[in-house]
Amino acid sequence: MSNRRLLCLWFPRFGAEHLVRLGVESADCPLATIEDRSGAEVLASLSTEASRMGLHLGQPLREALLICPNLRSYRRKVLMEKRLLGVLRRWAERYSPWIAEQGEDGLVIDITGCSHLFGGEAALFNKVLSDCATLGFSARIGIADTLGAAWALAHYAGGTALPVRSGDGIASEARATRSRASNRPAPKREALGQGGIAPPGACREALAPLPLQALRLRQEALEALARLGLRHVEDLYSQPRVSLARRFGTELILRLDQALGVAPEPISPVSHSPAFATRLSFPEPVAHLDGLLAGIDKMLPHLCERLHRDGLGARVVRFEAYRADGGMSWISVTLARPTDRPESIRSLLALKVGEIEAGLGVDMLRLVVQHYEKNRTETTRSPFLSSAPNEARADDLLGRLGARLGPENVTRLHPGESHLPEQSSITFAAAWSDPCKAWPTRPSRPLVLWRPEQLHAPGIPQIPAQFRWRRREHKICEALGPERISPEWWFDHPEWRSGQRDYWEVVTDSGERLWLFYAYGADTSAGWYCSGSFQ
Repeated sequence: MSNRRLLCLWFPRFGAEHLVRLGVESADCPLATIEDRSGAEVLASLSTEASRMGLHLGQPLREALLICPNLRSYRRKVLMEKRLLGVLRRWAERYSPWIAEQGEDGLVIDITGCSHLFGGEAALFNKVLSDCATLGFSARIGIADTLGAAWALAHYAGGTALPVRSGDGIASEARATRSRASNRPAPKREALGQGGIAPPGACREALAPLPLQALRLRQEALEALARLGLRHVEDLYSQPRVSLARRFGTELILRLDQALGVAPEPISPVSHSPAFATRLSFPEPVAHLDGLLAGIDKMLPHLCERLHRDGLGARVVRFEAYRADGGMSWISVTLARPTDRPESIRSLLALKVGEIEAGLGVDMLRLVVQHYEKNRTETTRSPFLSSAPNEARADDLLGRLGARLGPENVTRLHPGESHLPEQSSITFAAAWSDPCKAWPTRPSRPLVLWRPEQLHAPGIPQIPAQFRWRRREHKICEALGPERISPEWWFDHPEWRSGQRDYWEVVTDSGERLWLFYAYGADTSAGWYCSGSFQ
């Protein structure tokens, strides 16, 4: 048995008390959150007053309203609860740096070597309960050597188990099992009410009086075990493991071994992601644009210094303005490259800061880096800006264009792995891709390509002297070609089913430079087509 100690923190009224913290309802009224299960609305979380009225989790809403007509029910907000659990995870770092989320309403804290800082495990137990009560949350805690035992103590120590099925009693058992159960003394339970603590190496004794629900078994297995008269964890200790595994599957044995520490149960703590944000408060509300820009100029150097120190660069920056009337307005900018240069971020924010609705005035500003990456040492310069006085960089230009047009609307081409003209390039968002360093050497291609348009010309593979296209007669003055291109036999391209093509670059009497081709084929698709222009 290892000397590892885990603390399982469970919030049994998480959703309902979250609504109380938001001020939606008061704490002294029956309150519940509801969710859909199998097409019915059931209770997902209850306040203390709602439980006192006789309601229970999983109960249909219609039935609950019959018992408690003044029940206040709200739709469960899963995303808000998940964000709140993340906030509580960061708050719990005061007890230990190793924390993992457990389900949707619990945390697992590794307190190995930390409990003595709070005066022992019992003192830490009481302190966590007191801190949770200060935050407005009911909590139950279990401390043990294994995750399974800590979870069991947090959920079932000192409490009563939920019935596994209606009408399940000792009278429904087999005669032999019933006689043994009637003579068996009731197990001694320590009624902590807030969870429990299992001494080191005593998981077996701590789990013995707990109901079988503490092993995190499926409902079908619990009902089958109850029909055999097995209701507590200690009832499994004397049973043959082979028979249990054959009748109930390996999950029962695995859960029991995990709780006792015989089988490992890996836990993945949530990695700590650094947060980059800064804020500025004004003594008096500011409503002028120059005041907002001055606030940006004051916050940006500090924010970029922190990014530079960690070798990171901002990709998405959010600027928030909190108004004196309690509202908030914000803008977000996306940079073409991760950067820690204040001037690059400031120029983009200045383009959109006019969208901020100041209202009666802004009394607090906040800058948040929503997305960051490793900063790149190399810089990509635009060849047509290299002679500019300020040597503006291509990424700044892409950032400014993205701020006006949208980052997804500024694109660049990359060479494609195909010799077909239509697939010789791939379009990427310029803000999220690197420029190609060297394009492969290929014959000249037109600036504009379109779907092939059929020409009125003799149906022979020799370049015609003239042709009719788009209701006009064209005479060919110059012709360069042919360039024969065959379809890719390993892919089926619908537009290339006519077979190979001979491409020609021609100059007409009107000065147009067009890209013509002759398609070989035994069907009606054979003939001359125009697919692009070099101008």
